Amino acid sequence: MAEQEEQETPQRFTFGTVGFDARFPNTNQTKHCFQSYIDYHRCINAKGEDFVPCKQFWHAFQSLCPSDWVERWDEQRDNGIFPVDL
Repeated sequence: MAEQEEQETPQRFTFGTVGFDARFPNTNQTKHCFQSYIDYHRCINAKGEDFVPCKQFWHAFQSLCPSDWVERWDEQRDNGIFPVDL
């Protein structure tokens, strides 16, 4: 009897986004996006990239912010012209 090949079951992808934040009650999430980006970078500057609670901010801005904005903000931080003190 030949061995039966085990079929791999595909892993389920769970799509999630940021939960409700009372500071940003409206549907326009631009401020929430920007604030999450700032909070993430302040968190990793204070606690380091391995600090688990910082991941919440990372997930928030990755979910809410257009990648073009994040790239522009990263360039501004690298050039020292980002408008917020991190």
